Amino acid sequence: MTLTALIVDDEEYSRKSLFFLLDDYCPAVEVTGLAKSVEEAREFLFHNTVDIIFLDIAMPKQNGFELLPHIENNRTAVIFVTAYDQYALRALKASAVDYLLKPIDIEELKIAVTKAAERKAQKRDDQTSTSAINILTENLNEKKELSKLTIQHTQGFHIVDISDIMYIEADSNYSALYLKSNEKIVASKPLKDFEEILLTDNFVRIHKSIILNLNYLKNYSTANGFFVRLSNNKELPVSRRRSADFSDKLREYFT
Repeated sequence: MTLTALIVDDEEYSRKSLFFLLDDYCPAVEVTGLAKSVEEAREFLFHNTVDIIFLDIAMPKQNGFELLPHIENNRTAVIFVTAYDQYALRALKASAVDYLLKPIDIEELKIAVTKAAERKAQKRDDQTSTSAINILTENLNEKKELSKLTIQHTQGFHIVDISDIMYIEADSNYSALYLKSNEKIVASKPLKDFEEILLTDNFVRIHKSIILNLNYLKNYSTANGFFVRLSNNKELPVSRRRSADFSDKLREYFT
């Protein structure tokens, strides 16, 4: 199966580098277009369709998101490409979008292309939905704390307000998010991914399998083992080896 692709990046070196990586390591991909701006990409898409768009986010004049309304084929896979930035990485991880970090890792590139090929073979619409893009744009534009998570599942997405998460518990290679509404959402991400995303003052790892939102902490006891009680009276264990760090975190957070 051949996949046609458009590379959109304002840096010539980045365009050429990705072109040659695809040529060397992803023989199923045929790059049919190179664009250095959203305007050029828009003009190209007016006359052509492609299976994949590798889209740089940060570009002068217009950023990558401004191209999205001009992608008329909903089976075109969009793979965002960005230079390493801690905040941007957290925002990308918090959204159900495909992305690559510069400099591009060959194995990650292969995985992204394989996912796009699978969607084409199954004749599925690309999973980069309007909702996921809106969440990503909102989180990137705020440049403060992330406000929402996009949790992907087989039928679509859950949009979750981060402030509504009481705690997250590991479930093998999955994670279960418990919300203040008593809703439980299972995400196909390991707990480590959520720990990297939720780098805010109020989220803390209290156990190898639990991340807690301190905003819902009711009390903490060391009388008979280590455990916390949440505002809904749910009790959760605190591991002994994390107890000292947790106590320090509590002093910082509540003073």
